[in-house]
Amino acid sequence: MRVHLCAVGRLRAGPERMLIDDYLTRFERSGRPLGLGPATEHEVEDKRGGGMVAEAALLARAVPVGAVIVCMDERGRMMSSPEFATTLAGWRDAGRQDAAFVIGGADGIDPAFRERADFSISFGAMVWPHLLVRVMLAEQLYRAATILGGGPYHRA
Repeated sequence: MRVHLCAVGRLRAGPERMLIDDYLTRFERSGRPLGLGPATEHEVEDKRGGGMVAEAALLARAVPVGAVIVCMDERGRMMSSPEFATTLAGWRDAGRQDAAFVIGGADGIDPAFRERADFSISFGAMVWPHLLVRVMLAEQLYRAATILGGGPYHRA
């Protein structure tokens, strides 16, 4: 199952970029034998200032046809890392070819786009900067692959 990180904003070189690249590389190495990966980033940017509605239209175009759409949203479901791994494996085992994790901009994800998502995940009650959500998601994808593969990374 291919994984897509569809995010508002361009991530420049720096510590966040290094962390995302590292975790996605690890995810691809550990996930490929499990039928997970590759992971691709799709960055969109609304240069006309149309707000959440314009960002949602750009995000919708970045999501592959038929993908499981997962919004990263503070109102989403909080889950443990093993639950996330099981959910990811469930989509894969159900024959889903793509999973698209959608990360909104500073104002979040347009409510209409959120409503058509298949799933919504929250990293807690606090609001996180969208750049850090990308890092945390990349790490959780890697962690999920190691959990499913029986690796030692996750110690719970």
